[in-house]
Amino acid sequence: MKSNELLDKWSQSIQNTYGAPSLALVSGKGLVVKDADGKVYLDFLGGIATNILGHAHPAIVKAVSHQVGVLGHVSNFYAHPNVVELAQKLTSMTGDSDAKVFFAQSGAEANEAAIKLSRRTGRSRIVAAQGAFHGRTMGALSLTGQPKKREPFLPLLKDVRHIPYGDIAEMQRAINRKTAMFIIEPIMGEAGVIVPPADYLSAARDLCNETGALLVLDCVQTGMGRTGDWFGYEYSGITPDVITLAKGLGGGLPLSAMIACGAAAFLFQPGDHGSTFGGNPVTTAASLATIKYIEKNDVMSAVKTHGKQLMSELAMIPGVLEVRGAGLLIGIELSSVNSEKVADGLREAGVLVNTATASTIRIAPALIVSSAQIDSFIAKFRKVMNDVH
Repeated sequence: MKSNELLDKWSQSIQNTYGAPSLALVSGKGLVVKDADGKVYLDFLGGIATNILGHAHPAIVKAVSHQVGVLGHVSNFYAHPNVVELAQKLTSMTGDSDAKVFFAQSGAEANEAAIKLSRRTGRSRIVAAQGAFHGRTMGALSLTGQPKKREPFLPLLKDVRHIPYGDIAEMQRAINRKTAMFIIEPIMGEAGVIVPPADYLSAARDLCNETGALLVLDCVQTGMGRTGDWFGYEYSGITPDVITLAKGLGGGLPLSAMIACGAAAFLFQPGDHGSTFGGNPVTTAASLATIKYIEKNDVMSAVKTHGKQLMSELAMIPGVLEVRGAGLLIGIELSSVNSEKVADGLREAGVLVNTATASTIRIAPALIVSSAQIDSFIAKFRKVMNDVH
């Protein structure tokens, strides 16, 4: 089927939750994808920071193909080697010997688990950030600080307060001894790749220590090496009480984790929570293959180098007001032109990006992006910016 036919059938049979898609993709290799009409694109969105090693990466293909032929699914009732190995790997990344993992499939589910975990403190009040995105399920949506997404589904969870992101004084006023948890992103992704002040996370850690609130870091977008570190908060020197992961964790397959550290690791009791597909043998095989490839090939060093290259070169393009982010999670703030026009122009030029806001382009290419692909992206971005002006 050609693209038009596929998109028509999409509209006929799939609920209109995201709006009609603009493309019908049929294949991919690395950072290059092809649509149903045969046109190729440079994928600088990466499934929204999910295809961490690109499309059809040999290490992931090999691991998944082997695992699905050995053991496909076991549910919550039984252990298997992959889930144990992955849990041990993730807990070691935290540096906390008491850390324990709960596996699910999506970032929203990981954040839902964090909400339930926080209720085990005996408290119910939650503080989150204005503009934050934590998911669309009812609990995760309650944490999401975007009124447009929340208002059609009110009433949501009670006792959730949203405060300005990065404002330490507001944080100090909002968090007290009745607060169950404070949830924040190390870098706000969907809000436009917003980076907090350098001392924000450490101030949050100190305040949560003082009040007994759980500090929950939503690392769904920043995690798995995207910023040049495993989680994205490491520069702060803190250890959170809870870390939520998804997107890149499964190397493109649906997998998420809620990692609880310290005393928080012992809050859940048998029967408190579960997930039929959480920690599935196939998705955990993909995750292990992804982590091993990143480690063996020193991918995160390249992420830092390529991130600096992108940010410095993008900042010099006329019409770019600011470039924000870390590693390969980057927001490009435009000075006057609407981001949709730029995204449309890039798509016509064979590059896929995302419009985080009306003035912000978000890019999150696979961590294996090459210097040549970055040069191509920069050249096309510069031309499109010149054209739209």
